[in-house]
Amino acid sequence: MPSREPLSRNKNSKSMVHKKHDCQQQDLLVTALGMKLTSQKASATLWQPLKLFAYSQLTSLVRRATLKENEQVPKYEKVHNFKVHTFRGPHWCEYCANFMWGLIAQGVKCADCGLNVHKQCSKMVPNDCKPDLKHVKKVYSCDLTTLVKAHNTKRPMVVDMCIREIESRGLKSEGLYRLSGFTDLIEDVKMAFDRDGEKADISVNVYEDINIITGALKLYFRELPIPLITYDAYPKFLESAKAVDPNAQLEILHEALKLLPPAHCETLRYLMAHLKRLTLLEKDNLMNAENLGIVFGPTLMRAPELDAMAALNDIRYQRLVVEMLIKNEDILF
Repeated sequence: MPSREPLSRNKNSKSMVHKKHDCQQQDLLVTALGMKLTSQKASATLWQPLKLFAYSQLTSLVRRATLKENEQVPKYEKVHNFKVHTFRGPHWCEYCANFMWGLIAQGVKCADCGLNVHKQCSKMVPNDCKPDLKHVKKVYSCDLTTLVKAHNTKRPMVVDMCIREIESRGLKSEGLYRLSGFTDLIEDVKMAFDRDGEKADISVNVYEDINIITGALKLYFRELPIPLITYDAYPKFLESAKAVDPNAQLEILHEALKLLPPAHCETLRYLMAHLKRLTLLEKDNLMNAENLGIVFGPTLMRAPELDAMAALNDIRYQRLVVEMLIKNEDILF
């Protein structure tokens, strides 16, 4: 009988071949997997800087868009400045579209935007006055919100231009805001703003004395028909000065700031930041927060319909209010 031993050997050799083939395949798979992992690591290493660059570019774009949005002029709400008016010829109400009857005083006209309505309709017109430059003919003695809306700016041009000019010349001049310039030249600056607006030339070539520019800025605030710290907010600001506890003073001041119209609050913030920078150079200009409070207290605040004695008594509190606003400018605004 034929021996079966060769068959078993043959089977063993075949199985060994298969095992060897399987091992080779496993080695190939491991090698391929290792190459894939290595390539993934390499690609990750390669893409990481690109991802960071793309992210930084996106962040930069978002930041720029945010800054651009913040620089946009806010939409301040403004009530109409209606005054009784006699219209020549037939006129129709711009609110209800009905005829305005009568020969004299047929209705009211907004002195800032020129809106013509019935007297009874004026009570229902929304606070959406958009002052027209042909109606707003001056800068000084003009309502602050009216001025910024007419010129489409965040703050009155006088404030921005004067502060920029003062800071460009440096804040080391002794007695800045305390010393006065020549009255005639300060009036000349006022006329330049009323006549030329933002094109007014207040450079050092025209007005060498910096005290003329500071005087023009103080005059602007003094001639506002409604003070920078308005009559409505005045009692709350005074309350903060009369408080004893420093924390209570800041809390009341914060509440008082909310009572200001947005344009007034923004202008006050800008001015206080400027005055805070001024106090940082006190060694040179000799102007600290207390001294500036004495100068700007009565300039920014006026007592609403009080007798002379009461108004005189309020001066010390007005000084304290401005002093606190300057010292805590970074907290309050």
